[in-house]
Amino acid sequence: MKGQDMRIVFMGTPDFSAPILDALLDAGHDICAVYSQPPRPAGRGKKDRPSPVQTRAEALGLIVRHPISLKDTGAQADVAALNADIAVVVAYGLILPQAVLDAPALGCLNIHASLLPRWRGAAPIHRAIMAGDLQTGVCIMQMDAGLDTGAVLLRRECDIDAGETTGELHDRLSNLGAGAITDALAALPTLTPIPQPDTGVTYAAKIDKAEARVDWSKSTPDIVNQINGLSPFPGAWAQADGERIKFLKASIADTNLPAGQISTADGDLRVGTSDGAVRIHILQRAGKKAAPAREVIQGWTPPANFA
Repeated sequence: MKGQDMRIVFMGTPDFSAPILDALLDAGHDICAVYSQPPRPAGRGKKDRPSPVQTRAEALGLIVRHPISLKDTGAQADVAALNADIAVVVAYGLILPQAVLDAPALGCLNIHASLLPRWRGAAPIHRAIMAGDLQTGVCIMQMDAGLDTGAVLLRRECDIDAGETTGELHDRLSNLGAGAITDALAALPTLTPIPQPDTGVTYAAKIDKAEARVDWSKSTPDIVNQINGLSPFPGAWAQADGERIKFLKASIADTNLPAGQISTADGDLRVGTSDGAVRIHILQRAGKKAAPAREVIQGWTPPANFA
């Protein structure tokens, strides 16, 4: 069996996963089925909306399955019946029981958006930026029963640019992961699985919306990392005269202001912190679209302080 003609079960759900599905097809692999989470209510009408991966897979004419769980024997038998060589899993969102992990002849590979063992878990991109990490990457990992604990076959590193948001880094890592998985599959017989070390383990817990409110008494770097790390979703926020304002891109300002105090000098929006100030580059007022802060303050006079 050559690396370029593998029979693959693809499991993924969000936007991050869709380019990787395309890359596998472009590399000549046979996608025998695509698994994605079931359609969920979305939008103002709360109508069921298929995931980005389901939408892309259907456009490509691929078989799509979206079981609620893989724990029952029927769902597991369906996976086994595909007689796949390997499964590629990226941000799928469901736990794979051992029977599913064992079903493909060569097991299951996961594309994880961090340099394992740092940031195992659900939100590695958010957490890396929120922590002020300077570097991240993707790992191609052999899946086991643990939470992102499997041996790593291949890793690709990249720097986190100054001021980069989660949304921006997300797109770069998706492309990096697409290249990494196609390279890993092509070289699979020659790759040596490297167990993850016991040191340096951190967990990227799912983002809680309660983390999004900005506390201006914190340090400038911490607030900048919070704003950029939570952009575009859920969006860091504070109140101005009772209106919730989201901040979607920020940097360290070259000035000092009292914590929470607002300045619009020189057409920029700056807000004081415990040790300086942040410059807000993009914000979103309630009920409006996100826009550059310089444009927003031309038609809006903010109060003296954010709360």
